[in-house]
Amino acid sequence: MEVKTSIEKAKNGDQIAFTFLLDRYWNEVYGFMLKRTENETDAEDISIETFAKAFDKITTYNPDFQFNTWLITIAKNVHIDLLRKKKSSLFIEITDEEDQQAYNVADSSPTAEDDLITEQNLSQLLQYIKELKPAYQEVIHLLYFQEMSYQEIADKIGEPLSNVKIKLLRAKKLLAEIIKNRR
Repeated sequence: MEVKTSIEKAKNGDQIAFTFLLDRYWNEVYGFMLKRTENETDAEDISIETFAKAFDKITTYNPDFQFNTWLITIAKNVHIDLLRKKKSSLFIEITDEEDQQAYNVADSSPTAEDDLITEQNLSQLLQYIKELKPAYQEVIHLLYFQEMSYQEIADKIGEPLSNVKIKLLRAKKLLAEIIKNRR
C-alpha cells in the first residue's frame, strides 16, 4: 500500500516519494544490472539512468503491473542502449606493427589551439555550473573536479547516499538543460 501511495505522490512531483521509491528499489535494480553487466560502474550508471527515466515518465506507469517489473524493464532497455552505443563505437582490429607505425606518425600532444579550445570549453562549463543551485554545484564539483565516489560525496556533505544520487541526477539533468538552452 505504501508503494502505491508513493507512486501516486511521485506522479504529482513529491520529492520525498521519489526518494522513498529510489531507496526501496535501488538494491533490486542495481543487483539485477550487476549480474547482467558484471561491472559495478556500469551497473551503477545504468541504475541511475533507470531511475531518472522512470521518474521522468512516472505518469506513464501502469499500476496493473508491479513497479519493480517496470523498473527492471527500463533498466534492460537502458542496458541495451548502452551496449548498442559501445558496439557502434568499436573500431577495426589492427596489428601491433600498424599500431606502432600510427603511433610514430601521430603527434598526440595538444596544439596551442587545442589548449585554447579546452580552456574555453572548461570556462564555459564552469559558467553553466554556476547557474545551478549551490547544493547542485557542490555535488557536481565533488564528482567531476574532485573525482570523488558517490559514497565519498555522501560522507563529505553528511547526507545519505540516496540523497547524493538524487542530487547528482537532478544536477546533471538541470546542467544539460542549461547547456541545451544556451546553444
